[in-house]
Amino acid sequence: MSVYPEALAAHLDGETTTVCHCWRLTRRDGTVRGFTDHDRPLKVDAADFRPLTGFSATEARDTLGLAIDTVDVEGALSSDEIDEADIARGLYDGATVETLLVNWAEPSQFAVLRSATIGKITRRDHAFVAELKSRAHALDQVNGRYFSKRCDAELGDGRCRFMLDQPAFSGSGTVLAASTPDLLTVSGLDGFASGWFSLGRVEWTTGALASRVSHVTSHVKEQTGVCLALQPGEGVAPELGDGFVVRAGCDKAFSTCKEKFGNALNFQGFPHLPGNDAAYGYAVDGDVFDGGPLVP
Repeated sequence: MSVYPEALAAHLDGETTTVCHCWRLTRRDGTVRGFTDHDRPLKVDAADFRPLTGFSATEARDTLGLAIDTVDVEGALSSDEIDEADIARGLYDGATVETLLVNWAEPSQFAVLRSATIGKITRRDHAFVAELKSRAHALDQVNGRYFSKRCDAELGDGRCRFMLDQPAFSGSGTVLAASTPDLLTVSGLDGFASGWFSLGRVEWTTGALASRVSHVTSHVKEQTGVCLALQPGEGVAPELGDGFVVRAGCDKAFSTCKEKFGNALNFQGFPHLPGNDAAYGYAVDGDVFDGGPLVP
């Protein structure tokens, strides 16, 4: 049975064909973009598809089994359609891309060849290359839970249940200086102990990064000011004067959950789980074997 609609299948069986490819891109924020390798704009399935110079795709393959199929789409960066800053800000991460085969002479004749999500995006010489991963890539994602001593919840989420909006666990400020794109001197955090926001997250409120989130690797109070080190490679670097709200960090340890947040009842790890040392250990004179907890 043909995967193509009857009219398109009849056209493909003819002596000559007038077909092209279209890509319908739907970002996670709902924004829809349409592109085509045809030389004229097309309207297909109530969506507009615009031609971009140099827009092309690599070979696409469908394999049997559970292997993840990929195809690369390459095109020139266009200021009014695809902006390099938007790519760097992650607005296209995880976007859905549908590949359509269209009879450009009769755009009502089309078929959806595949639906994929954007994986890795690389930029070079004012062009981008987007890797499209088939739906099978979802089978390669971690699902369920691991039995681990450390918590596997995100601080403040529905499983953790901790309220991060409390004044003692959040602060706001602005960027005063940036010795590197990932090492910032900031204002507004002088009242917090060094390390309080390590492993936390920064929610940007103004500037090019507004509404974006960055992750903090370390928070240090120095004589020159308060410094935040951000996780490298997360997108556009903050600029001087950018405002932010920063949330306290958690290293997922039971002791941190208990002492720093007072949230031990909602700890989502297994702190009393014996480790490898316990599995290979043996009874030694002087050890305590009273059945008490391994973690205080």
